[in-house]
Amino acid sequence: MSALHPAPLHEALAPADATPSRHLQPANEAVAGVEIIGRDSPEHRFSSRSIRSFVLRQGRMSEAQQRYLDAMLPQIGIDYRVAPLDLDQAFGRSAPKILEIGFGMGETTARIAAAMPDQDFLGIDVHTPGVGALCKLIAEGSLTNVRIMQHDAVEVMRDMIADGALAGVHVFFPDPWRKKRHFKRRIIQSEIVALIARKLAPGGYLHCATDWEDYAHWMLEVLGAEPLLRNSADGFAPRPPYRPLTKFENRGLKLGHGVWDLVFRRRAD
Repeated sequence: MSALHPAPLHEALAPADATPSRHLQPANEAVAGVEIIGRDSPEHRFSSRSIRSFVLRQGRMSEAQQRYLDAMLPQIGIDYRVAPLDLDQAFGRSAPKILEIGFGMGETTARIAAAMPDQDFLGIDVHTPGVGALCKLIAEGSLTNVRIMQHDAVEVMRDMIADGALAGVHVFFPDPWRKKRHFKRRIIQSEIVALIARKLAPGGYLHCATDWEDYAHWMLEVLGAEPLLRNSADGFAPRPPYRPLTKFENRGLKLGHGVWDLVFRRRAD
C-alpha cells in the first residue's frame, strides 16, 4: 500500500486482548522513501540543544492510546535523522505541507486535517500519551493526510526540513513558561522564529495562539522583529475559521479568559 492510500486504518488495530505487535507492518515499510531509525538509537535521543522548550513528562497512557500507538505509529510515524526529508514522498503526493509544533492530545490537529483534506499535516510532539491520542483520532477518522514525529521540533526543522518547503506552521497554546527565569524556554524566541521563517515558502504563514496575555505580547514583539515575516493583521488577528475551538478553550472563554491569535506571513524573496 502507498502512504497516500493505506489499508483502512482500523484494520491495523489488534483486538484489545491481542498482542498488537503481531499485526503491525515493519516500521521501515510504512512511509515510502523515508529511512526509519530505531527509537532507542543514539540518533533518536534529544542531545544537541541544551535549552529546551519542553520537559519530558511521563504521563499516563490509557490502554486505548497504547494500542493505537503500537498499531498506527509504524504506519504514519517518521523518525528523526540528520538528513533531508522528502515531504511529498513521505505523504505520497504533492500538496501544501503544514507543520504543527506541539499538538497536545491531537484534537485540533485531527479536526483541521479532516476539514482540509487537500493539505498535508506533519505533527511534532514529544509526549507519548498525546502521540497515542492523535494516532487514535487518525485511525477513527481514517485520515490519510497526517504524519507524526515524536522528537524536538527545532531539531526536525533544522536537520530535516528544506528551506521554503512549508506552506504553514501552527504553534497553538505552547507552554507559556510563566516564571521570568524560564522565559528562555519559550518556543517563540527570535532564533527559533528565524528558523521557522526560513522553512516557510514566500506567502506561507506562521499561526500562533495563546491564552496567556503576557506571552501573547511576547509573541507579537518577537514575530514583529523578524525581517522575513509581516503581520497579516494590525496587531492580533481574528481567529481563522480553520482553527477550531477546543472544549478547554470554550470553557475559558465562558469564564472571561482571553485567547490571542497571531498570523504572520513570509515576505516574498
